[in-house]
Amino acid sequence: MSYAHTVTVNVSFDEAVRMAREALADQGFGILTEIDIQSTFAAKLGQEAADAVGDYLILGACNPALAQRAVTADPGIGALLPCNVVVRRHAGAGETTVEALDPAIMAQLSTKPEIEQVSIEADARLRAALAAVLAGATQ
Repeated sequence: MSYAHTVTVNVSFDEAVRMAREALADQGFGILTEIDIQSTFAAKLGQEAADAVGDYLILGACNPALAQRAVTADPGIGALLPCNVVVRRHAGAGETTVEALDPAIMAQLSTKPEIEQVSIEADARLRAALAAVLAGATQ
């Protein structure tokens, strides 16, 4: 089972992060959290561990309207919010990967029928954001 939607683009890590932020904002997502895995690994595990993972940023994206509908339908679904979007690039790699958690996971884990509709809408928005990143990289 696939748990993420992924695009790989031939742009720098910083450019991919910028493009992902803009594409997510265009789809109504704000960034609630940001985790710099490389910096965290360097601080907690040493530079060798950080170098092994390369550039790796987790953006905790949230579309408030969709999140409100999901939490209202199933208060426990908050454990799956926000939607994580990862931008990663291994040292020396020529390409950067942008991937988003597949919202269908929410529908598979919840017994509430309203969650399926929210997951469908979130999926469409996340796929559109990834498509925009891909399109922007090829211009």
